[in-house]
Amino acid sequence: MRSSARIPSILAGLALAIGGIAFAAPAAHADMKACEQYVADHKGQVTDDVRQACYEGQIGNQTSCSASLTEAGLSKDVAAGACRVAPQ
Repeated sequence: MRSSARIPSILAGLALAIGGIAFAAPAAHADMKACEQYVADHKGQVTDDVRQACYEGQIGNQTSCSASLTEAGLSKDVAAGACRVAPQ
């Protein structure tokens, strides 16, 4: 294969690899905000305890997230909903 034919192939492969990395990268900060916004939308006050619980939900600890939000005074339904949107 001539070098003039290899260069476009290499560039195309590189573009696909970079695009795949950018597509797969999570937006972690936005997930916590979605959880906090869910709490605020359901008439809950976003306190440090709520932020910590949303962080727990973001990293995948749904049990701790839900229990912490319930302890912070939210209903079980609201806590479950907020924890459900945290890792998305």
